[in-house]
Amino acid sequence: MSEKQAIFQHTSTLAFETYTPTSPILSSVQAGWEGIIVRTYHEPMVVESVIAPAVPDVSLVMVTGGAIRLESRDVGGSWEALTLVEGDWFLTPGGGLPYELRWSSLSSQPIQTLHVHVSTDLVSRAALQLADRDPARVELVERSGFQDLLLAQMGLALRQELHSPAPAGKLYAETAAQMLAVHLLRHYLATDVSIKDVEPRLTSPQMKRIMDYIQAHLNQNLSLEALAQQIGFSAYHFARLFRQTTGESPHQFVLYKRIEAAQRLLKETDLPLAQIALEVGFPHQSHFTHAFKRRLGLTPYRYRQESSNSARFR
Repeated sequence: MSEKQAIFQHTSTLAFETYTPTSPILSSVQAGWEGIIVRTYHEPMVVESVIAPAVPDVSLVMVTGGAIRLESRDVGGSWEALTLVEGDWFLTPGGGLPYELRWSSLSSQPIQTLHVHVSTDLVSRAALQLADRDPARVELVERSGFQDLLLAQMGLALRQELHSPAPAGKLYAETAAQMLAVHLLRHYLATDVSIKDVEPRLTSPQMKRIMDYIQAHLNQNLSLEALAQQIGFSAYHFARLFRQTTGESPHQFVLYKRIEAAQRLLKETDLPLAQIALEVGFPHQSHFTHAFKRRLGLTPYRYRQESSNSARFR
């Protein structure tokens, strides 16, 4: 590829994986997460040259395995080198220019990376809602080879969600995306921003409205935005207040309510397990079984058996 071609190399975040040296091992694209795309890769041990096209969204890349000597440059510019080890991050703001990379492994361990793309629109909305900042004036810094423990915890939790046989769904990913957006605003802006305080808890009427909505839509793929809209809050404010009020994140609370509803159906009906799974919002029986056992320590089938035996001896 010529320098002239590379300069105009832009693509969507969705299509970014077609430009990487290898295909992703795991991807959230099929899960339909809103505001965030997560992918994992096993990288080649040596890459002589690859153009990373510009994308509109914020790109975060963490080395999750191996150690490498990486060189990067603006297309046609001078190479800059650094050594990367497990836990090191790259942060690239959205809407920039493409750049060129080359690298070689410094160990025999496989090179593994985690790519997290956070929607620029999401970051802009967070800046407007939390800091009264014009989104056009929000500028993230570009960083290379840094460590951030909280960022790593959030990224690895999202990776685990891709690995998990019982995904928590859109609600989990959207909550994580909101947390990432706020973390970026707090720590990686070119200029300081003061995040506004919010009220400490949801009121009883607000909680009742949320509870009623969850119960009425328990068999659906609930989203953070939909829950927040019930009481007129931003997704970030809602997620933060909900945790302060209940002690749990929205996705944990919804999961608990689904398991609770399943317990009732297992005790009071003879519905097949697959139908119960759908009734309480699990797309597959295997997801239902895994989540149920993780929460209660026994499978739905075993729970139904024990409930039936207990009822006979009353």
